Amino acid sequence: MTHLLHDISLGETGETVNTFVEIPKGSMHKIEYRHETNLFALDRVEPDIFAKPVNYGFISQTWDEDNDPLDSLIITSEPLPTGVLVVARVIGVLNFVDGGENDHKIICIPDDDRNDGDTVNEITDLPEVLKEKLKHHFMHYKDLKKPGSTEVQGWGSKEDAWKIIEESNNRYLEKFKAN
Repeated sequence: MTHLLHDISLGETGETVNTFVEIPKGSMHKIEYRHETNLFALDRVEPDIFAKPVNYGFISQTWDEDNDPLDSLIITSEPLPTGVLVVARVIGVLNFVDGGENDHKIICIPDDDRNDGDTVNEITDLPEVLKEKLKHHFMHYKDLKKPGSTEVQGWGSKEDAWKIIEESNNRYLEKFKAN
């Protein structure tokens, strides 16, 4: 069986990443990819006010500072199902801290999005209302159990995002491929 974290390449560096959907847009189900078992598992059910505003996933062959694969926010007009591989263009990063740890969110869109994707190349191309929704969601989605544990530190450019992706890929290679 193909291992989603280890057997699927990072993507075309500087162009696209291979990212898998964990949580569909609009879902209240906190689904997590468990690299130890190569399975998606339901972690918890969130209140409906904390439904994900965009598809949430992870990028193959990366390892972020929070000891998990690097997170991705995949912007589409419709929800994508859990487990779907998306070849995506990177447009920026949401700089985010969760419980005192950096927990970057790479913002991307499907590489072949014939609705709105051709008009979005940078984080600055996104509607301000969508950026505010994302910021609000990540500032408050843990308020019921761990108020004040998250902090949005702003947006980063496509170049900033690629720097984080490269660092996360190097961290992945050190952790999993060193032997």
